[in-house]
Amino acid sequence: MNRVVLVGRLTKDPELRTTTNGTSQTRFTLAVNRRTAGPDGQREADFINCLAWRGTAEAIAKYLKKGRELAVEGRIQTGSYDAQDGTKRYTTEVVVDNFTFIGSGSGTNTNNDFDNGSSSDIATTDISEDPFKDFGNEVALSDDDLPF
Repeated sequence: MNRVVLVGRLTKDPELRTTTNGTSQTRFTLAVNRRTAGPDGQREADFINCLAWRGTAEAIAKYLKKGRELAVEGRIQTGSYDAQDGTKRYTTEVVVDNFTFIGSGSGTNTNNDFDNGSSSDIATTDISEDPFKDFGNEVALSDDDLPF
């Protein structure tokens, strides 16, 4: 299974690019803090390269800026290429499937999972609202109704 979840901060503003066939993409780097401090007592961070496609790429480029905290879910992808000096270079990056804004940005909690095939806009969720208000009538259960 190849799944990864990261929480970190953007090291610079993401830039939206388009491939020759018109597919949107953005590459960005997340600074992810390590759990332990280094030998000097300072917290260390890993800088993880990430790649997002289509609607996910468009939303990240449109709504996120340097320093913004972000959670991403995706898969690790490795590759290689021949550099101009003739040496072989290896790459590792996270291909982002879903992401969630974390921390304060606009003052509201914004949470989205984008399908790679869509160009969805960001939807704001009011976390003070009852999520079950239109769910239906209350169901009365006794302990005898439970299977455990």
